[in-house]
Amino acid sequence: MKILYIGGGFVGICSAAVSADSGHETLVYDIDEKKIKAFSSFEKDEIDKYVFEKGLAEMMVENRERLKFTTDYGIVRSFLDEVEVIFMCLPTPEKDGGRGETNLDYFNVAAKILAENLVLRNGGKQKNYVVVVNKSTVPISMADDTTKILCDGGVSNFGVVSNPEFLVEGKALEGSVNPDRIVIGAGQEKDFAIMRRTYQRFVDSVGVEYLEVSSREAAAAKLLANYLLFNKVVTTYDVVGRVCESFPDLSFENVRRVLISEPRIGGWGFYDSLYAGGSCFTKDALSLAHQMESVGARAVQVRVTLESNEFQRDHFFSRAETEAKFQWKGKVVAVLGLAFKQDTNDVRHSPALDIVRHLENAGVKKINLFDPAARVYFEEAYGKSRVLNYVENTENALEGTDACLVLTDWPQFKTLAKNILAVAKKGYLVMDGRRLLVQDFDRLVRAGCDIIAVGSPFLGGKK
Repeated sequence: MKILYIGGGFVGICSAAVSADSGHETLVYDIDEKKIKAFSSFEKDEIDKYVFEKGLAEMMVENRERLKFTTDYGIVRSFLDEVEVIFMCLPTPEKDGGRGETNLDYFNVAAKILAENLVLRNGGKQKNYVVVVNKSTVPISMADDTTKILCDGGVSNFGVVSNPEFLVEGKALEGSVNPDRIVIGAGQEKDFAIMRRTYQRFVDSVGVEYLEVSSREAAAAKLLANYLLFNKVVTTYDVVGRVCESFPDLSFENVRRVLISEPRIGGWGFYDSLYAGGSCFTKDALSLAHQMESVGARAVQVRVTLESNEFQRDHFFSRAETEAKFQWKGKVVAVLGLAFKQDTNDVRHSPALDIVRHLENAGVKKINLFDPAARVYFEEAYGKSRVLNYVENTENALEGTDACLVLTDWPQFKTLAKNILAVAKKGYLVMDGRRLLVQDFDRLVRAGCDIIAVGSPFLGGKK
């Protein structure tokens, strides 16, 4: 099959790589010339700059004969003559200043340009049937809206399908090659049949649930799935973690062991943290709340989850002054972790963005920042500041500091205690936003470090 991907972001490139690996002739179009040049190089370091996913570059290289990239719509136009499936993989962020309405500008512009070119296929006869697939996370009615855009543009002989992705950043390729489910939302058998051919390797695969529903059900299920996961993460730290912070002699890890031994609760997402960031949870919860409210439905629970997430991050930071009596003004601080989670360079909704802003507002003298993968993207997202000092390793980050904040759950940060002890003075403040140092809390306290950690009461260093 010939398959086109419009949008070469995280979703598009991972899906396209698996498409080529499945034997399909695959073309990826994107307007970002630097990104497309990097992908076309088939060099790991260049690819990782844009999508940092284990195994992705290797799969792209293995399938380079079937995987092409372009910024030239002329090449796309020629490809449309025989293309069978077009995946729309556009960014769908929330609107600025809104209460969750989705910004569909990127999607709508791409759909209109696609329509202008689809009417030209086969010399204007449009004889080949094509399925346009909404792969982006979109509003529940988006298949209908996409159909209208294409019809208004004069396109005929086509179908529109919803095919949401359920990928986890950092494990996206693994999730694409070994998905737990594939959801296809369509309104006619012809479209379902084409999508079965597209995903033939998974249709009868053991362990993969291949689900066929309506387009609206598929779009709604994506939003609801992300909300339910988001809610569990937030509930873990806003209730379970808060209890462990508020009462003495409670170990979050021991309480967790008891709770997840209940099969109905389960262990996924049951970890304490200072914030649930990333490109999906917040955005999709906001979109879900907005859509519910726009039709008169009650969305209080969704809004409370969003507010609790914001509170957790800001409460974590405020504990330095309220509990440790620590004054930030004039201090040198290390911020360890800029990505929103481990194994990715994505800083969208990263807690580090707001924590660094809080530190600047509090008057710190200097902030040493380190992340194994996300530095460039954090610099772009945050902007310039005279107090920011980007460094190459944890040792340099901690040098000469009065406090350190662990914000990302990179595994290498679990061994930070020895580096902290090498620089720490009495009253040194350790803020553990991921409970990565829990095994060393006693040692740090004995050395005179004050500790604020999610899921623990304030631990004052020995004087």
